[in-house]
Amino acid sequence: MTLSAPTQTIRVRAGFELHFELAYPTPMLFVVEPQERPGQRILAARKQMVPDLPLLDNTTYLDQFGNLVWRVLAPAGRLEVTHDLLAEVSTHPDPVLPGLPKARIEELPSETLQFLLPSRYVDSDLISAEAWRLFGHIAGGWEQVQAVCDHLQATLQYGALSTSATTARESYQSGYAVCRDFAHTGVAFCRALNLPARYVCGYLADIDVPPDFRPMDFHAWFEVWLAGQWRTFDARHNFPRVGRILIATGRDAADTAFNTAFGSTLLAKMKVWADQTEDTELPPLAAGLPVTPTLEGLRLSELRGKVDQR
Repeated sequence: MTLSAPTQTIRVRAGFELHFELAYPTPMLFVVEPQERPGQRILAARKQMVPDLPLLDNTTYLDQFGNLVWRVLAPAGRLEVTHDLLAEVSTHPDPVLPGLPKARIEELPSETLQFLLPSRYVDSDLISAEAWRLFGHIAGGWEQVQAVCDHLQATLQYGALSTSATTARESYQSGYAVCRDFAHTGVAFCRALNLPARYVCGYLADIDVPPDFRPMDFHAWFEVWLAGQWRTFDARHNFPRVGRILIATGRDAADTAFNTAFGSTLLAKMKVWADQTEDTELPPLAAGLPVTPTLEGLRLSELRGKVDQR
């Protein structure tokens, strides 16, 4: 008998279901569709809108950060949006690469410089003195970023009393955070230390970790430019994970909001799933959709930019 070589990839089924209530016809943008990336292969994907809406003038486009955006004009009433996908990702956890150096600013690629500046939720200029006091003495790029993650993991309490629209400095001062806040605060400290850092949203399945029985949501982490590449850091969990599916990157959550509506809307229901699977194709849409507790009755103005957060 011939033994097959061990696989270097696993499959993850991920997706969401969103129900909106709209008082008037409303233009909407969705940043929800992962693309092919190194270490991330999309095997199958589908979306469904009820009522059946064409994309506005057949428009999907790439924004300034390379994220794929859907553009629709939703009629008044109820809008249901479902996206379901099957992705292939690496079996290896996030790389840990101590010793990666910190580049001088004058050596950085021009396209990374915007990720040194403050942004809407990343008030790195207001946290600069604290960043240099805590981490300025640490040599090495990787070591400095890891020290930031260790500090946030020890300092911020997950979940309790956190809010969904705070800046990095506000979250840090409160002592409470969801993973959106962990990501913003990590980005803020890194930018204050002259390390280009960007916010990331996506899916994170519970693979090789104890199951989390809370309702799943989109996840947020961050990336730092070290040794010529964007490197993954996750201050919320602060240990290497398997099964990330990256949806979008940007300066902060305002650039990666899963939905932006140009009008008053109500998010009546939300389900998110991400699970390892042996499936090789997606099952019929009417069957097999994961059923999870729902997030009811939140106004989109409260959720814009929210990628909350396990």
